[in-house]
Amino acid sequence: MVGLPSLHAVMAMAATTAMFVAFARGRMAIEIVSLLTITGIGLALYFLPLPGQQPGDGLALAFGGFGHPALITICALMIMGRGLVVTGALEPLVRVLERVWRLNRWLGLLVTLLFAMAMSMVINDTPVLVLLLPILAQLATRGGMASSKTLIPVNAAVLIGGMATTIGTSTNLLVVSIAVDLGLPAMSVFHFTPLVLAAGVIALPYLWLVMPRLLPDNSVTATHEPRRFRATMRIDGGGEYVAKRVDEFRAGLPRDFAFHDAPDGPLSANSRLTVSGTHEALEEATRQLGARLAPQWLLTRIRAESKAKGVDLVVAELALTADSRLCGLTIPTSGIADAHGVAILGVDFAPRRWGQGGDDPSNTELAEGDVLLAIGDLDRLREFAQADALLILDGMTEVPRRAKALLALGIMGGAVGVASVGLLPIAISALAGAIAMLVTGCVRFDRVGRALSAKVIVLVAASIAIGRVVLESGAAEWLGQILALLLSALPPAGILAAIMLFVTVLTNFASNATAATVGTPIAFSIARQLGLPPEPLVLAVLFGCNLCYATPVAYQTNMLIMAEGGYGFRDYVRTGLPLVLLMVVSLSVMLVIRYGL
Repeated sequence: MVGLPSLHAVMAMAATTAMFVAFARGRMAIEIVSLLTITGIGLALYFLPLPGQQPGDGLALAFGGFGHPALITICALMIMGRGLVVTGALEPLVRVLERVWRLNRWLGLLVTLLFAMAMSMVINDTPVLVLLLPILAQLATRGGMASSKTLIPVNAAVLIGGMATTIGTSTNLLVVSIAVDLGLPAMSVFHFTPLVLAAGVIALPYLWLVMPRLLPDNSVTATHEPRRFRATMRIDGGGEYVAKRVDEFRAGLPRDFAFHDAPDGPLSANSRLTVSGTHEALEEATRQLGARLAPQWLLTRIRAESKAKGVDLVVAELALTADSRLCGLTIPTSGIADAHGVAILGVDFAPRRWGQGGDDPSNTELAEGDVLLAIGDLDRLREFAQADALLILDGMTEVPRRAKALLALGIMGGAVGVASVGLLPIAISALAGAIAMLVTGCVRFDRVGRALSAKVIVLVAASIAIGRVVLESGAAEWLGQILALLLSALPPAGILAAIMLFVTVLTNFASNATAATVGTPIAFSIARQLGLPPEPLVLAVLFGCNLCYATPVAYQTNMLIMAEGGYGFRDYVRTGLPLVLLMVVSLSVMLVIRYGL
């Protein structure tokens, strides 16, 4: 017979339910709900301490999450993930993906799914999806598969990959940390990876061949052509295409790139060619050809100045107004380089003059409505725009610090490798990796705020506080007794599946952090009540927290793709529920086999 819960247990369950309902309703920001939860726990335990504790102990419990190793690890991984993005360390892999998609879109989707799974095992889910989202959208506009048919499958692959390691998501770290606090031995980075990979192999055909067919085609016809810039390309002497005819390598260049005065014979060193294309196409073509869109001396000076100032270079689009002094001047006669320290990479001439196809952009007079593609540090670009009556348009992008790409990869690989073989705890290796990213300049210290998410920080801190109070108040023990009574007639596989489904429901309608903090102590209690090893039940909770496919509010990446894919709630339900059931069954069977239950 299960007795009544204590007053503190009732209060803990009430606080957990209140946080759950607030997250589900979505009327208040996650950060506000998290901070209110921490404050409420602190005040309640200050005026009504747990048995045998002092008021100050309650405050330490409520605010202890901010110094918890799990939160430190999460922040460190965010910083390292930012380092990979800003250094362009993943760009070579991205270019390979684009080439595969051009060969065959179904093969491209398969490779993208595998790539997404692999990358999200060691990098937080959100940066991986942020990296892939514009690629899939761009491929859709070039005749590939509609982004509405690819984004949900790729998001699901990212979530499955993130489930496979202890550092794949902040939720995994949270579950493992709570479990260690409860007495479970620490798990290595790849402790349960084989289980998830086996389930991922089973789910892959569904993601690849079935999911896209269940999703609508929400592609729309573009209302305008992307901005194309006319530029002067300077061929360096050491490029691999020097002494080759343009026809020999034209097919490998971006589709949005074109020559306007290609030589009839072989390409010669130090030649100047008139080209056009989108910003992305021009950048990719210059990389392939070993070329430049501005004089070498100017680019060298701009890079040296930005390095000395410790700021990043930015590429921006600036439109000429009627009052601009540049109207009637050419790029060489404008004195932009000397006056403002920026370089003009290309010009999108106003429509009335775009028909002058063969004009050299360096010798064509500028006019109102022309758009300049310029590179420099942000202060220089703003000064240039203000001084010469220009409008800074949308589309400003930071120039990746590619010189540090290999260094960023080495730091990430070293941090993960050291933790995976057990030489150091992941909290220490991740923190060391984050410090290395800052010291080496892969991530600038003044840009750390862009890497860290305040929402994640306060959410994790609140979740840790909830987890501790649910445990120490006796609420987990009482709920465990209730669930153990209900599940006692089920076989081990059924118990694992029931726990996983319970946590999955929580994670799809509230947050995975809430599901983790509620489910982990309960799993421990059920294991003790039924005489089962706790580790498989804890893993059932961890896996359930990651099965957030069925609603758009279940995880931040689900919301991230909603607008781009034009999805409705039913699209997530239609494709997510079968995947949830497939993963629950396969993972439950894997756990039974692994632990001999």
